[in-house]
Amino acid sequence: MGIFIFGHKNPDTDSVASAIALSHLKQQLNHDTTACVLGNLNKETSFILDFFQVEPPKLLMDVKTQVMDLHHDTVLGIPPTTSILHAYKLMEAQRLETLAIVDDENKFLGIVSMKDIAMGLIKGNFEELKTSFENIVSDLKGIILTGGGSEVEGKLSVIAYYYKSVEGALSENDIIIVGDRYDIIECAVDSKVKLIILTGGMKIPKKYIQMATDNNVTILSTPFDTYYTSKIINQCNYISTIMRTKNIIKFNHHDYLDDVKEAMGNTHFRNYPVVDDYNTFIGFINRKHIMNPGKKKVILVDHNEYAQSVEGLKEAEIMEIIDHHKLGDIATSIPISFRNSPVGSTCTIIYQMYRENALQIPYSIAGLLLSGIISDTLYFKSPTTTKVDQDAVADLNKIVKLNLDTYAMDVFKAGTSLEGQSIEEIFYKDFKEFSLEGNRVGLSQVFTLDIEDVFNRKDEFILFIDKVSNNSNHDLTLLIITDILKEGSYLLFRCRNQHIISAAFHIEPYQGVFVQGIVSRKKQVVPQLLEGINSLK
Repeated sequence: MGIFIFGHKNPDTDSVASAIALSHLKQQLNHDTTACVLGNLNKETSFILDFFQVEPPKLLMDVKTQVMDLHHDTVLGIPPTTSILHAYKLMEAQRLETLAIVDDENKFLGIVSMKDIAMGLIKGNFEELKTSFENIVSDLKGIILTGGGSEVEGKLSVIAYYYKSVEGALSENDIIIVGDRYDIIECAVDSKVKLIILTGGMKIPKKYIQMATDNNVTILSTPFDTYYTSKIINQCNYISTIMRTKNIIKFNHHDYLDDVKEAMGNTHFRNYPVVDDYNTFIGFINRKHIMNPGKKKVILVDHNEYAQSVEGLKEAEIMEIIDHHKLGDIATSIPISFRNSPVGSTCTIIYQMYRENALQIPYSIAGLLLSGIISDTLYFKSPTTTKVDQDAVADLNKIVKLNLDTYAMDVFKAGTSLEGQSIEEIFYKDFKEFSLEGNRVGLSQVFTLDIEDVFNRKDEFILFIDKVSNNSNHDLTLLIITDILKEGSYLLFRCRNQHIISAAFHIEPYQGVFVQGIVSRKKQVVPQLLEGINSLK
């Protein structure tokens, strides 16, 4: 399945660009990786991907363990025209308890177990035969003396009577088993029966073969005696005559492990078939498979906290984390590669990894990395900016050759336009939750060049912030509206203790207050909130 690489929820340009670039780097190092996102792309990121003609990453909803992650038993299905005897021998040879019956396109039709075969031997219809001529020849190791055909369906009889006893009782629908009883054979040929099975490998006079040919009667010779032939003839029937099609519990390969466990807990079958969305048979799972399930492999970029990551992360195997934020709460059971650097963008770290591995950076990847750094550092205006970020952009621009001032403004214009977006969309486009000294804090940040549009809807934003705060039981819910040109931010908030706002930013805590120089949530807002909270203790 490979390794999924993704950033945080509500993806921004840095998280998306770093996921794509890291996936490309890993692929150059012969790793099977897929770049993913955990939500819809914002306008800025979409603009950048279009600019460099890069396909958007795969949308990943969760990394919960699914049936596809289990180490299922890979067993080939058999067609419904397979004989029961052949199916039994296959199960015995491969020590199988259950077989799947599939059509020509491997679509699931039903199942057969050893118990089904055993019950067929006890309760089966011993008077009828419905199978292919090929099955009879194969299972009885037969030799065709005359005739043939494709399908055989009729009434079975083992003839041990004097020929006068059956004279007039045979018809074209009969299939008879007989030894070297020429009188019976002649009577059967005259009656134009469907099939004569001659036991004991006996040879019969040519005249009877000629009679059978003239009457379009098929004669098959088997080396087995009459007793054995009569005992296994019913096992030449199609497997479809005993397969189960009802009350079968099967799983789709997308089904979650929790649902599988519940279904298995309420039933007592040994094996459960697995199919895909098109009912194509994949294999079987049973209780042993869910005892030690496989896990999805993931690499996290631009975050290292459960609250910011994908649903089901605790069920996945984290292979690596690359980030530039503070340490979060993610824990692993084994050592992993964890790279955390105090730079302005995760893309800067990915750029360094390309150089460390002496890998050439393609035009599109260079463009994404450069864009991620410009976006996350606000084109070097953010206090998170380092010389390492600036040097990385300078080096990457040798590949893409852009007018950086013009390009950066185009990026911000595309990303900060709020036209047509609802209050909820604007609030959640870059929203993160934190636990600060025991306080539940929700921080949303919006970068825009159109501050007027926000303040025209100021009251609506405040009502929405109140709703989020109540629903999430936040101690503080804060919307940071950052004006890139003025290099500061306006604040809208709901806070149980407004002294936190004044203590953190040294301002009077009223709705829409402007805080000069505050542009970074990570480097300024979070640390200052922590300082403000601690100062009030």
